[in-house]
Amino acid sequence: MSNAPPRTSVHPDGFFQIGIHRPSYQVINLRRETPKPGILGTDGNGNVITNDVNFPPGTVSVEQADAVVEIANPFPFWGSTYILDASAERCSEKDRFFTFNPFTEDRRAEDPAGFMAELMSGSITGRDGRKITIGDLPEVLQLALAQNSRDSQVLVALARSSCDFEYGPDGEPAGLRYRQCQNGQMRPFVRNFSLFKTVSNNPALPDSYKHAMVLKPGIQGTSPVVGEYGHSGERTHIFEYLRANSYIPYGHFAANMADDAVRYSVKVVDQSDMSGLRALYYQRIYVNMALALEIFKSPDGSSRMEPLAHDPLALEELRFQVLDEVNRRRDAGEPLPYTATLWGWNYGYDFSPSGYRLHASHQMVHQQFALVPPFVAAAGAGNQDAYIPTYAIGDQVADFVARYEEFYNTDFFDAYHRAIENNCRIDGRDHLDASLILWEDENVMLHAPKAQRSQGEVQIMVKKKVGNILEADTPMRASLDGAVLRAVKTLAGMGAEMITCYEVSRRFDSSLTGQRLFYCFLPRHSRSPGAFSERQGRWITGHYPEDYAHCFRDEMNRQFG
Repeated sequence: MSNAPPRTSVHPDGFFQIGIHRPSYQVINLRRETPKPGILGTDGNGNVITNDVNFPPGTVSVEQADAVVEIANPFPFWGSTYILDASAERCSEKDRFFTFNPFTEDRRAEDPAGFMAELMSGSITGRDGRKITIGDLPEVLQLALAQNSRDSQVLVALARSSCDFEYGPDGEPAGLRYRQCQNGQMRPFVRNFSLFKTVSNNPALPDSYKHAMVLKPGIQGTSPVVGEYGHSGERTHIFEYLRANSYIPYGHFAANMADDAVRYSVKVVDQSDMSGLRALYYQRIYVNMALALEIFKSPDGSSRMEPLAHDPLALEELRFQVLDEVNRRRDAGEPLPYTATLWGWNYGYDFSPSGYRLHASHQMVHQQFALVPPFVAAAGAGNQDAYIPTYAIGDQVADFVARYEEFYNTDFFDAYHRAIENNCRIDGRDHLDASLILWEDENVMLHAPKAQRSQGEVQIMVKKKVGNILEADTPMRASLDGAVLRAVKTLAGMGAEMITCYEVSRRFDSSLTGQRLFYCFLPRHSRSPGAFSERQGRWITGHYPEDYAHCFRDEMNRQFG
């Protein structure tokens, strides 16, 4: 192991180390010749503006360029955050950080010229005298309207042009018209799949069309419903689907709000919804682990197991049984069938008129989860009976934490916790808010990372030595559920329309008892497209994390009191 200290901003004494670049440098001019000045325009007095400054005659000297703050991410495999000091100084007193879309909800719904009304009524005539309808628009315009319009009549017209509906006696869509594919399967007759997906994910499309197009169980495929929280007719009603043929093997599950509990915006999600989504996650992990550990046997094919999601005592009793058996096998050196969990949530949907899908999932509120085995069989020549380790994001944390503790003889998460609590402002302005803590209780801390990614990242970190949800008792799970709700609702209140959320946990059989469970929430920013900088782990921001935390708390207090 290298003698160099681990690259992290967390000092073992419990404070953040940051760097400040104050660049001054020279650049030798290698241009062959100086072109004649080009005219750029004129000022208000008629004076000509040229581009002379762009073609200096000799060596360029840069004296005291704008300072750049560099903060190594607490976890080195996530790169470093670079704060543009001048931009952050200007941003210190701002109330909003996100401008995810060029228009507000109200602007999106406006049609000041009445063009769409004329188009919908068929009163616009083309050159050949034929009436022009919304279906005659170029596809790029249809997609732009499908994503951004908030006019329900426009969206209904786009929906009807994207597929064929079956209608009930009341004139409302009752389903879709199907056709037989070459493989013999019956599929909905969709004329324009991109338009179909985009308009069906628009919150302003009437619910009757959403139901017919994407929400009714079975309309998007044959994934079986294998779990449920709440009941039909109740405000909180959630189905758990099994995605049998998934890139996540051995059971990829999705908890989706049911078709009678439409949630296209996290702004209308309450604690009951969030607790239900999370309860299905806990229930599935505990039950599948118990089955794999042979704590009980699977019911026969015609039977169902009594659900536990609504029974906290029964769920907790099963968790204890699973945890005891996991610990017994770990201490005895016996293998485990699964050693890690996967939990994630892609909130929001966007589609570019150019054809680029801008987020990974659909608008309807949902969460995904699975178990991860320790090994996978190796393929290829000479690999018979060989196995290689599987991937889980918590493994990267484990590798770093082990090295940190070996080098400093200090628990990383204890030092990290102290650094967050002891935080000082980057700019040294003591009269402004310095806290990175957004909300906390006795179990968890919601905080703004010192080195933010995605220009608005927040994280939830447990305050106790709990490394995964097998070790999370009922109060801990309730704290996590409440913090997840606060995180996403506050981000949405600040303007975020797309948020990537995921869990980072410790393997069940790991001996690193200091590795803690935490969650990341990364809003997608319209001015951070995920270019080469982000792919290299260089996260560029224009604000100080302390100012962002201050605004986040203001919005959270407005929503939660």
